[in-house]
Parts: sequence; structure tokens; C-alpha cells
Amino acid sequence: MQAAKTAAAFRKCLRMKNVLFILCLTVCTARLHAEDGYRLWLRYDLVRNNERLVQYRDAISGVQVLGKSPTLAAAKNELQNGLTGLLGRKPLFQNTIQNGTLVIETLQASARIASLIPNVQKAAAGSEGFIIRTVQQYGKHFTIITANSDVGVLYGVFHFLRLLQTERPIRQLLIITAPKIQHRILNHWDNLNRTVERGYAGMSIWNWHTLPDYIDQRYIDYARANASIGINGTVLTNVNANALVLTKDYLVKVGRRLQIPSVHMASGYISRRASVRLWRSAV
Repeated sequence: MQAAKTAAAFRKCLRMKNVLFILCLTVCTARLHAEDGYRLWLRYDLVRNNERLVQYRDAISGVQVLGKSPTLAAAKNELQNGLTGLLGRKPLFQNTIQNGTLVIETLQASARIASLIPNVQKAAAGSEGFIIRTVQQYGKHFTIITANSDVGVLYGVFHFLRLLQTERPIRQLLIITAPKIQHRILNHWDNLNRTVERGYAGMSIWNWHTLPDYIDQRYIDYARANASIGINGTVLTNVNANALVLTKDYLVKVGRRLQIPSVHMASGYISRRASVRLWRSAV
């Protein structure tokens, strides 16, 4: 009798262990699916430090973006997505500067804002650098992200979001940075058939067969990731490229493809096979 009771208790305990194991496996699997690495370092998850979160929400009351270029639109969209995720609320876009406004614009967009930035700082930013500066003016305390170019503003937006991601203080900011290298290029060894020379991470993301009609969301996210670390150019094809890339049909595909990163990056390149001669017509 006692042996039967012991056996029944053992079986019950074993069932409970199996249930707990399955439960843990389900939770772990769900977490793995939730984070697959696709977002790279552009993870705009809610700030975990509650004290910092309160500080950020107090410091950022809204956003003002001056300018409507495609690159500034990309900066606005990045800021909206980033602040929504990091602060847990959608940013309020404002027409006037208030306490805590985040002002996004080039130095040429507003003489009033440009006057708040010393000339030496404007010069230090160069053509693609940026300035992030907290100011106390017009009875308001606000932060400016500005640059001499639209792409500089975009770089500044990514840098500001990185401050929030890494839980850095933002109450008093003075950041001036400019790239030391003019051409910051990511070079692909991708072939037109989507194989990658010496590539070990799958097929090329460039699907030439669906261009120019279909634009994969990955092309946009690729350009965002590059811009977030200051890369301003990309070579789409392998150095031993198929000569087809220089034909009319493929040049149309290339042009459509390069329209995507042009919002975030300055230049796009294709390489030609060394054996292919390029003829120059007389004018």
C-alpha cells in the first residue's frame, strides 16, 4: 500500500516537472522570437531605469522640426519612432518652442536659432557634423540638434537617441562632432545572382530580380543602420562584378536601389569588371 502511494506521488511530481519544463521552454522560445537581432543597435525599447525615464520625460516636452527635405523627414520619423519606444509615449510635435522642446533644423533654416550657436562651433561641425546644445533663451530651456547640412542633422538625431539608449544625462548638453574621413564607405562583395564572395551569412540582401518595382523594407533599414554610425556611401556589387550591371536594365535597377539610401547616405557605387572596356563617345 505504501509502495503504491509512493509511486503515485512520484508520478505526480514527474508530471509537475514536465509542466514546468514546458512552461520555461515556451517563455524562452517567446523571448528568442521577440529579439532576432534584426534591429541591430537601433533597439528603441523602453528605458529600464525609472529615474532616468522620469528625467527624460521631463526634459523632452515635444519636438519641433523645421524643413521638409527627404532627409529631414527621415530624421523626424527616426525621432518619432525612437522617442515613442524609449519614453513609452508618442512625442508631441510643436510649432513653437516651449520648455523642453527638442528643436531639429539646419543652421540655415532659422536665423534666430543659428544666432544661439557660436560661429566657432558652426565651423567645427563641418559639412556633415552636428551640434547638440542645450540653451536657456526666450525664457525657455530647450535643446537644439542642428548642423550645416540635412544629413548632419540626421546624424545628430541618431546620436541623441543613442544617449537615451545608454541612459546618459541630457539636461545640459554641448556636443560638437564631425567625421574625420570624407568618404566612409561600406563595400559589398555581392554578385547579381545574390551569392556573396567569401560570404558566410546567407544570400545578398539585394534582390535584383524584384527591382525596380519592389522595394524591400530591409533596404530602408540597411540605410538607417549605416547612417546611424556615419557611413555615407555603399558599393553594391562585388569587385569582380558581372558586366550585366552596366546594361540599361540593370542601371535602372541600380538607380531605383540608390534612391533609398540617398535619403540617409550621400553616395552609392557599383564596380565594373576589370576586363570590361568603357568607351567614351566623342561630343
